[in-house]
Amino acid sequence: MTTVTGKAWVFGDEVNTDLMAPGIYMKAPNEEMMKHCLESVDPTFAKEVKAGDIVVAGHNWGVGSAREQAALNFAMHKVGAILADSFARIFYRNALNFGVPCLFFPHYKEIKAGDQIRVDAVGGTVENLTSGKAYKVEPIPAHLMEMITDGGLMPHLKKKLGKSAA
Repeated sequence: MTTVTGKAWVFGDEVNTDLMAPGIYMKAPNEEMMKHCLESVDPTFAKEVKAGDIVVAGHNWGVGSAREQAALNFAMHKVGAILADSFARIFYRNALNFGVPCLFFPHYKEIKAGDQIRVDAVGGTVENLTSGKAYKVEPIPAHLMEMITDGGLMPHLKKKLGKSAA
């Protein structure tokens, strides 16, 4: 599925992976850690985010340590997409590997928390259904979106290798 619609959760600049996956929970099961995702920034996020909701952020989203649990938390919450002005390189790759579409979105300041957003990752469009404004963004290539749709890198490889082995 290349198009997703959901509620916007808006965050600022330089939100780091320690806030997405707090260190105190690093030895806990992933199901416990995800309950604490972004709790020090928005205590309601992990409790109220719904499958398909859209995270909108500023500069350098996911900066900090390379902990993959930060991106995994968004996948486990079934976040539909992350739109940010820029991403920390390792977070960006981890998110794609876990099946979370990430798109560069320089218009992030025009989105308000709670807006209804539609994202077409392959078509390269973001629509704010609340304001009626539409934006063009760099799309995710179809072959990479196939990996994301399969649930990330590992499920995609299992699917591909399973077909070639048959």
